[in-house]
Amino acid sequence: MDIHEYQAKEILTEYGVKIADGGLAYSPEDAVQRAREIGGSIWAVKAQIHSGARGKAGGIKLCRSYDDVAKAAEELLGKRLVTHQTGPAGKVCGRLYVEAGTDIAKELYFCLLVDRSSERIVMVGSAQGGMDIEELAQTNPEAITKIYIEPSVGLQDFQARAMAFALGLPVSMINTAVKTINGCYRALRDNDANMLEINPLVVTGKEDLLALDCKMGFDDNALFRRHRIAELRDKTQEDPREMAAADRGLSYVGLDGDIGCMINGAGLAMATMDMIKLAGGEPANFLDVGGGASPERTEKAFRLVLADKNVKAMLVNIFAGINRCDWIAEGVVHAVKKIDMKIPLIVRLSGTNVEEGRRIIAESGLPIITAETLAEAAEKAVQARNEVVAREG
Repeated sequence: MDIHEYQAKEILTEYGVKIADGGLAYSPEDAVQRAREIGGSIWAVKAQIHSGARGKAGGIKLCRSYDDVAKAAEELLGKRLVTHQTGPAGKVCGRLYVEAGTDIAKELYFCLLVDRSSERIVMVGSAQGGMDIEELAQTNPEAITKIYIEPSVGLQDFQARAMAFALGLPVSMINTAVKTINGCYRALRDNDANMLEINPLVVTGKEDLLALDCKMGFDDNALFRRHRIAELRDKTQEDPREMAAADRGLSYVGLDGDIGCMINGAGLAMATMDMIKLAGGEPANFLDVGGGASPERTEKAFRLVLADKNVKAMLVNIFAGINRCDWIAEGVVHAVKKIDMKIPLIVRLSGTNVEEGRRIIAESGLPIITAETLAEAAEKAVQARNEVVAREG
């Protein structure tokens, strides 16, 4: 789960990390009022969306008068911002963060994230902040420093000092930097975050360290014990299909294809999508219904897949180990009758009670296409999709 910049900054301040004065706005009038409260003569009006590279997309505007603030807010609110992280669909800005202008002497990059390959937390820093870290990694990888932290031991002061020196900070700022880095680490650890990125972390003219931007991501599996964090979720920034699936305990990821998938098990789902592509098709989604495939759960899964209007055919691929094929077949028949499907449905069952499951589908009287192998199922799904497209075209 991701949160907005202003929410991440509120968390950071609780751990001693300094930020510029700022306030939230939902209208041009709010934005001007926030600017008046902040004071000064220059402000940054920032679109709040779950994406980086907002500046390149026109989502951050520097203003030198209240009229400029109102004009910027008017332009940004309701605007769909498209960045390389949002994809072509973009994300709509529904709130703004008005922040005081900062006397920037130097821009740095700092990040903490869970590195699953090493089973540790990696601290990443660079003296070249304010730009995409992906771009920097390609053009100048030597400018990036990585320090690995053992979770059972935690961040050590010598590691924080090593990072401070790697950021090119003068000796007079090392203690300030160590305090800031330690605060960031505790914010990550205490809230079950899996990523905390500050880009840029700026050195001011008075040799202060400020988090000028911040992004945080959290482990969904830990939200049950982080009620405060869970309440920060902004559903308007999420794919509505993925959000609906998460609320129903299903694992769903929307894709750009037109063959819907309902599968039990993440590994089998990945293999099924590969087979669809190998057969010449494109999967519309990743959907893992997990171990429980009751009629009610199956119906919810069907509705999620069919909510995507691009879907031209649907493939159900179930390997019954914990489940039984006859239970799953009953769930599929129940769902198809209740939903009244208008597109071809291909079902492949394997595992416990597979013969009984196939019999239930065969005797249902429904126009369900069956397959015995994964390759056959993928080929039939692509063929059915092609026939639908030909009829529509």
